[in-house]
Amino acid sequence: MDIFSVLTMIGGLALFLYGMEVLGDGLKKASGGKLEIILEKLTSNKLMAILLGAGVTAVIQSSSATTVMVVGFVNSGIMKLSQAVGVILGANVGTTVTAWLLSLTGVEGSGGFLQLLKPSSFSPILAIVGVTMLSMGKKEKQKVAATIMIGFAVLMTGMDTMSNTVKPLAEDPEFTGMLLRFSNPVLGMLIGLVLTAVIQSSSASVGILQALCVSGAVSYSTAIPILMGQNVGDCVAALLSGASAGRGAKRAALVSLYYKVIKVAVFMIIFYPLDAMVHFSFLGRPASALGVAVIHTAFNVAAVAVIYPFTWVLERLAYLALPEPAGEEKEEGTARGEIQLLDSRFLGAPGFALEQCRNAAVDMAGYAREGLFLAMGLLEKYDKKAAARVVGLEELVDHYEDELGSYLVKLSSRHLTARDSQELLVLLHCIGDFERISDHAINIMESAREMEEKELSFSRKAREELAVFTGAVKDIVNTSLLVFQEEDLKLAGRVEPLEEVIDYLNSEVKKRHIKRLRKGKCTIEMGFVLSDITTNYERVSDHCSNIALCLLQLEEDNFETHEYQSSYVNKEDGEFMAEVKRLREHYQLPKYKENKG
Repeated sequence: MDIFSVLTMIGGLALFLYGMEVLGDGLKKASGGKLEIILEKLTSNKLMAILLGAGVTAVIQSSSATTVMVVGFVNSGIMKLSQAVGVILGANVGTTVTAWLLSLTGVEGSGGFLQLLKPSSFSPILAIVGVTMLSMGKKEKQKVAATIMIGFAVLMTGMDTMSNTVKPLAEDPEFTGMLLRFSNPVLGMLIGLVLTAVIQSSSASVGILQALCVSGAVSYSTAIPILMGQNVGDCVAALLSGASAGRGAKRAALVSLYYKVIKVAVFMIIFYPLDAMVHFSFLGRPASALGVAVIHTAFNVAAVAVIYPFTWVLERLAYLALPEPAGEEKEEGTARGEIQLLDSRFLGAPGFALEQCRNAAVDMAGYAREGLFLAMGLLEKYDKKAAARVVGLEELVDHYEDELGSYLVKLSSRHLTARDSQELLVLLHCIGDFERISDHAINIMESAREMEEKELSFSRKAREELAVFTGAVKDIVNTSLLVFQEEDLKLAGRVEPLEEVIDYLNSEVKKRHIKRLRKGKCTIEMGFVLSDITTNYERVSDHCSNIALCLLQLEEDNFETHEYQSSYVNKEDGEFMAEVKRLREHYQLPKYKENKG
């Protein structure tokens, strides 16, 4: 083999690995995080968990990615260890689908149908169609489909290049002699383990083995131990992922390790003593790409069938290795515990990571609303515990903004679809509004505390007016948060008219206070307090308007807030003004006779 052949083989390997990467990214984009969400929600049944693990892995073409995701689920408290076991078992079956696709490189024959199955026949067509769609397509779905086609074409081209390059090696005595050494079960297994650990993909390492098999120089006696080692080496990614995680995630990573080691150890202990007695004749035959795919699938399916009734043993082993420390209590409801939803492992599946960000943002919005409503209640009756809770909630919301903001910045550097990129911008806008709402809750609480400390109180008229104002602000907060949570665009259109009414209420309440001040029915000091409260109310409604407008802008790909707000009002002028009129009547301030206080 000359230097040019070596370069060709290395180039083919590079194309193969790159194609697998592009294909995987395209498939992840196509799933949009939906597969991971299904995994999260439908794994309570162990058999269903196995089937889902197999299905998801078959689609995203990576058992390592699935297992790392499961480690993240357990670390975040989304999934229990018992649920994770089933998914891990299924992932080992799902990853064998790639081997079946790659076995097409070994198709031989001159028939028309057989020719079509060869990568050298259909890969160029996929590449042409994919590149055309990628350059001319405008829709995101078309570009994702094009990425998948190009990735598959590059993958198959790399596989075909490697296979064609190694074919002449069958005549090379040095190469065949080296492969004979790998027929030693222990040495062959170690080679497969190291190869998979280095490239961190069992699918890729099995593909390399299949490419070597096309040369005809690799026998089944060599291929089988290498394949066993590849099955064990696949757990390295999960172990690395769990190393820096919590105890639960470490247990999930250990379950993956134990399962792979046990299934390979049982196979080796049973198979090779039997071979010593029976002498399996097929071991001396040249292995084919299809044969490797068959053995890979049969081995993993059989392993799942055998271990399925004993999955509790894997859990028990994980708990024995990492027991719960005596006297340690779990912290629940803390900010850090809540934001474990933002596990860094989810960044490998951007669509799902974005969904987790949305869930965390919904929690953040809930805390901001709770703090605001508590602060409003303090205006009627001040309570030190409630005031302290408002402060605690504001600190919690600040923590959410810091953690979410940092996570979203990391996520923005990943391969996101155009739609996901827009949603990420919306989240960045909205978490800022949630944080400001909690700041206004602190301001309102401080106004209530000032009234308590100075023994101040509003007049009857001021209390009645403020009650109407408070009701309107509570309604706009509830509506905007529901809009954010449900992404209800129809409901979003109702926020801006209510914001207009709140602006009117703010102005009207201040005017009425000035009239009472002139008549000596109110003090200047109370006027300052009232002004602070109403100003905070009005600013809260502004942030609610921003949240609703962000959702509406998302549908029109426009993030110029003020420009959009103006065009939105003008566009819906008739309906908008009719809704404003209706809401003014609903939130009408009390009417008083001039001679009554």
